[in-house]
Amino acid sequence: MFYELAANTFGDEELKAIQRVVDGGRFTMGEHVKELEKRFAAYMGVSHAVMVNSGSSANLAAVAAFFYKKDRPLQRGDEVIVPAISWSTTYHPLQQYGLKLRFVDVELDSLNMDVSKLEEALTPRTRMIVAVSILGNPAALDVMRAFADRHGLYFFEDNCESMDAELAGRKAGTFGDVGTFSFFFSHHISTMEGGMVLTDDLELAHLMRSIRAHGWTRDLPEGSPLFEPRDDDFFEAYRFILPGYNLRPLEMSGAIGLEQLKKLPGFTAARRENLKLFTQMFAGDERFIIQRENGKSSSFCFTIILNPTLNPDRKRILAALKEADIGYRIITGGNFLRHDVIKHYDFDTVGEIVNANIAHDYGFFVGNQPFDLTPQIDRLHAVLNETCR
Repeated sequence: MFYELAANTFGDEELKAIQRVVDGGRFTMGEHVKELEKRFAAYMGVSHAVMVNSGSSANLAAVAAFFYKKDRPLQRGDEVIVPAISWSTTYHPLQQYGLKLRFVDVELDSLNMDVSKLEEALTPRTRMIVAVSILGNPAALDVMRAFADRHGLYFFEDNCESMDAELAGRKAGTFGDVGTFSFFFSHHISTMEGGMVLTDDLELAHLMRSIRAHGWTRDLPEGSPLFEPRDDDFFEAYRFILPGYNLRPLEMSGAIGLEQLKKLPGFTAARRENLKLFTQMFAGDERFIIQRENGKSSSFCFTIILNPTLNPDRKRILAALKEADIGYRIITGGNFLRHDVIKHYDFDTVGEIVNANIAHDYGFFVGNQPFDLTPQIDRLHAVLNETCR
């Protein structure tokens, strides 16, 4: 395809890393995973990093951990404020742990939660806010952090789409009590499959390490706040303290991630150069609504919403893109309230959901990759310019 949604970023370094793991003969998580956790935490400026097998698992482990905190644990029936646009596994762990979701509309230009509605969303049962920085563009993380602190709420950042984005000189994914990341094929760095959770909270970090591996104590260091060791080594070696899962990453993913992390600053710089060109071509054109950058985007992709006041025919426009060999897809997961699965949720909405529906019905995105896309963006602009006359 001339203009792909995603591209392979592996080089010889990643292939050699895979081979080193194969030659070493240890395939489940080990020293490479530990080293990636250490380096990723340092890169982001956070104390603790816990690697798992996907960004979705990162959300699951992080949500679960809040239910087992010693003080002020979340409980079934508590309420959580969420944006109307995100990927499905932002929401599923919240539902699976019995939380009630309060959906807030997004801003049409940023595609992130409309924080002007936070006060309206707050009830006596509210315990947490979930921030999602959509497709590389930081949400109003500073505003949400302050709101959470003011009202004694937990602040959860799903940053799976926005690695290396920044707001006020601080990395997205580090404002929350936890921040989750994805290393899926199409994301900012890839370990084939993989994810990470960041936190400065030692208890949450230890809870997630146990939850990641069957609720076991094996990955917890001496002096963990979660349990007191016993004298019987025979049983202590297989001691389970939490209802956990198997969310462990492969050692191969850790080794690949170490190589990809070295390349991340260059990847982000290239994505931002492409964003600059895309913005020059599309900003100010009344036919198209593009993302307003908040802070410094790491530009996962380029979103386009066809101006609904001009009565555009999205099917015809997408057909023209297909004819021009340009890939496209829905913006993240669209308005989650429009999916069949919502019938399984306990939820309500804060006021009317307008902008998320516009993005759902009139929006799409095309890819961004960490190399020069000038020919691809030129063709995209030419096709849309002609089709949207």
